[in-house]
Amino acid sequence: MAAHVGASRTPQEVMEHYVSMYIHGNLGKACIPDTIPNRVTDHTCPGGGPLSPSLTTPLPPLDISAAEQQQLGYMPLRDDYEIEYDQDAETLISGLSVNYDDDDVEIELKRAHVDMYVRKLKERQRRKNIARDYNLVPAFLGKDKKEKEKAPKRKVTKEEKELRLKLRPLYQFMSCKEFDDLFENMHKEKMLRAKIRELQRYRRNGITKMEESAEYEAARHKRERRKENKSLAGSKRGKEDGKDGEFAAIENLPGFELLSDREKVLCSSLNLSPARYLTVKTIIIKDHLQKRQGIPSKSRLPSYLDKVLKKRILTFLTESGWISRDAS
Repeated sequence: MAAHVGASRTPQEVMEHYVSMYIHGNLGKACIPDTIPNRVTDHTCPGGGPLSPSLTTPLPPLDISAAEQQQLGYMPLRDDYEIEYDQDAETLISGLSVNYDDDDVEIELKRAHVDMYVRKLKERQRRKNIARDYNLVPAFLGKDKKEKEKAPKRKVTKEEKELRLKLRPLYQFMSCKEFDDLFENMHKEKMLRAKIRELQRYRRNGITKMEESAEYEAARHKRERRKENKSLAGSKRGKEDGKDGEFAAIENLPGFELLSDREKVLCSSLNLSPARYLTVKTIIIKDHLQKRQGIPSKSRLPSYLDKVLKKRILTFLTESGWISRDAS
């Protein structure tokens, strides 16, 4: 209108003249009634009714590339996916129609279908909100790793990771910030408890100032290091003495070098020479193989092998996998 009038009037001046003359002036009062009859009714119930658009308020679209949108099947203008949660939810109301001859039961049944559909829509939107809040889409696309590298946080312990896994069902009831704050507060509580125990230990040892604690800690570390060195030296010495004395009775006998470490321990505990053990072992394994092939065989065990020794050797060979359990 301003362009039609010419350069003498600005758009703002033209608008003010139109409103004052044609809407609020005598012409507007004569033409525009105070109450407008037959106004169109909004059946979508924007105030929160059964099919209100406000039930599923769309979130701002995800900031992802076109290739990533195609990978996810994401439609940014609608904030929808090609495959939604409960994909067939619309079938509950797609065939509904209101007829003038519907009785009360049919009307209540159709209302129940609408209520079921609304519940499914709310659940679908709730899952979208959780995925958006916890950044599940960037995590799926691998973008969260780059963000974590840019913003370093405190190191998460193994116990905290296990606790997060156990409490994962609570994600749907808490926002991401509330969940992070929960674990941050738990970490602070743990640190404070450790600090309280440390200060109580200082007080039990007669330390009342923090300046004295540094000297106490240095002396304590020296004592602990001295104890560790003594215990390591004693354990090494005990192992060496044990190795020297454990096989002293059989290490010079023939066949000792053919035994494994476990067989050496067995022979030493049974007070059996390596040659005799190898003989018994060969006979038992040979008899076992003949039985598996269906060849009848008589046990030709030496006379010096009593029942106790035989049982111990059979058990050892079975546990080591030389013979099967049914043979023993």
